[in-house]
Amino acid sequence: MQTYICRMLLQQTLIKATEAGAAIMKEYFDKHFTVSNKEGINNLVTEVDHKSEEAILNVIKKEFPDHYILSEEAGEIIQESEYKWIIDPIDGTVNYANGIPICCVSIGIEKNGKMQMGAVFNPFINEFYFAERGQGATLNNKKISVSNKTEVIKSCLVTGFPYTYLDTPNGPLQVFEKFIRKGIPVRRLGSAAIDLCWVAAGRFDGFYEHKLSAWDSAAGFIIVEEAGGKVTDLTGKYYNPYQPGLIATNGKIHDEVVKIVNGGEV
Repeated sequence: MQTYICRMLLQQTLIKATEAGAAIMKEYFDKHFTVSNKEGINNLVTEVDHKSEEAILNVIKKEFPDHYILSEEAGEIIQESEYKWIIDPIDGTVNYANGIPICCVSIGIEKNGKMQMGAVFNPFINEFYFAERGQGATLNNKKISVSNKTEVIKSCLVTGFPYTYLDTPNGPLQVFEKFIRKGIPVRRLGSAAIDLCWVAAGRFDGFYEHKLSAWDSAAGFIIVEEAGGKVTDLTGKYYNPYQPGLIATNGKIHDEVVKIVNGGEV
């Protein structure tokens, strides 16, 4: 009974925290706010990122003041806890700063090193994705599942381009070129969390990216898995959010995508 109550409180707090961050995003969207640059070109952070993060942290700390937190802007709030909250207060900040409504709040909860819950909310199109380990994935409380495509050549993919090492051998540009020269549609939305959720919902058949941070993928990772998909590192091995490369697919095209990303031909 105690475990059930804890689960329900975690779920309620996760949803409430995600909604709190999204409310801040909506409040300031398309209005004047300060924008600054972190390390690298166009690696933006806005005052809204910080305000969203503050709203999220206030909700979490009220219910779970002793939980470990990893958040994009605040960094690590280290606690001796089996639970860790992994937070991106605005995933798709460049989009948000330019008034493009492809952005979201993304929060994952890890227990003893394993993802347990994830929530991703884009308030501009009112899409709230949620997943809990072993319980499936939902979009606005309706079950979702990955697509049924079985060949990459017939698939619709999505990717992102990091701001560093674009020209490394078999890097993001080379892999992208391979796909598009074969006529395979590859989109670039600018929000890894949304990319992952749209794989989970069957809109995309696969997503790959060469460099992500834990807060970019933690929530979307479990949402894809609970929707029946497969997530690995770039070589097809076990994925965890603390290493950079990721491939997420419907599972049916996964091996083929891994092969292509690693230098094989389409």
